Amino acid sequence: MLRKIPRRVTGRKSRRILMKGKMIVLVLDGFGMGQMPDADSEYYADTFGSLLKYQEDLALPNLEALGLMNAYGKESLKMKFNPQANYGKMALMHQGADTFYGHQEMMGTFPKPTQKIPFSGSIHEIRQGLIDANYDVKYIGDQHKILLVNNCITVGDNLEADYGLAYNVTASFDYVSFEDVIKVGRVVRQHAKVPRVIAFGGQGVNLINIISSIHEKDNTMVGVSAPEVGVYDQGYEVIHMGYGIDPEVQAPTILGRQNIPVTLIGKVADIVQNDFGKSIPAVDTTLVMNELIQACQQMERGFICANVQETDLAGHDQNPGRYIQKLETVDAHLPKLKEVMAQDDVLCIVADHGNDPLIGHGKHTREYVPLLVYKKNLKNQRYGLRSTLSDIGATAVELFTSETATQNGKRIQFEEA
Repeated sequence: MLRKIPRRVTGRKSRRILMKGKMIVLVLDGFGMGQMPDADSEYYADTFGSLLKYQEDLALPNLEALGLMNAYGKESLKMKFNPQANYGKMALMHQGADTFYGHQEMMGTFPKPTQKIPFSGSIHEIRQGLIDANYDVKYIGDQHKILLVNNCITVGDNLEADYGLAYNVTASFDYVSFEDVIKVGRVVRQHAKVPRVIAFGGQGVNLINIISSIHEKDNTMVGVSAPEVGVYDQGYEVIHMGYGIDPEVQAPTILGRQNIPVTLIGKVADIVQNDFGKSIPAVDTTLVMNELIQACQQMERGFICANVQETDLAGHDQNPGRYIQKLETVDAHLPKLKEVMAQDDVLCIVADHGNDPLIGHGKHTREYVPLLVYKKNLKNQRYGLRSTLSDIGATAVELFTSETATQNGKRIQFEEA
């Protein structure tokens, strides 16, 4: 495990040559390359390997040219090693395999151990914390395992997540503002040890609908079913609050405070705080890639990160055919992306965890992920096995600034041959 990297001293400022172009990060959500040794899994996970088994003649020529097979360590029927590619692999430092924590780690966070606790195990402490913050708090539901705050906001288990991983703070914006929901979420976050507290809501939903959508899952979890209540349908807004997450030591905030442009596209725009930059939510893979290309055209210097979420969704659905289709869509857009990149721009293609579509369940898998690097005139670079996804955020900060470091990670060197 990497040690925490200290803040940069002023004496290094004059010796560092700052980047003139852009650092572009493309995250293939759920695209793993073999199970990590510390994974707790009954079956061996290998997302890319499963895709190759499903379609032996799979061809992704542009990813192949960037060193896809080099990073994987094996050739396939159609795809071979590229001796001039720049590539490596990255390990996950966060617990388990999680999109939210994967991206927080990627932006420079040193992951802190969390606990898996159903809301019933924290409800009394959280209730008292809300009361101490001058909120009106009631127990509701037959099981008295959910809280109602100010008669308009519910707090309970996230029924879409695995056991004890997340609590939901749910509201109708017909009754309360998103800002007030966030304030309640922050109090819950202070008293919860689970990985995520998710504060969200939508319009056109009444309180009766919210309460009638309370369900129990596996005899341990009780919460509001967000899809059933309809909060996603109109005016949906959300913020994810992670345990031990400090945006001040992450790349988007550090760069933003120093007036370096930052654009986040896709799922990463929903889960990484980006107060000074531009965030563009998107799910459709073609839309994500087009937004990425457009951002690259419009930005002269700065940091761009885009997340392709539909690969992960296909893994959850255990649908390797759909997974491959989304990879093919990404591959087809890469020539245009490379075309609009300037001489000093660098592209890193990575992932946040695995999601093996043939393993027999729809959960994330703890796998190594690829690191593919493209820069004009850069070739034959070997980046080895990186200890943490935080090397991405650390690299972005060191490329553009002189004094401040992320909480975690080491710089990836992009030396031209």
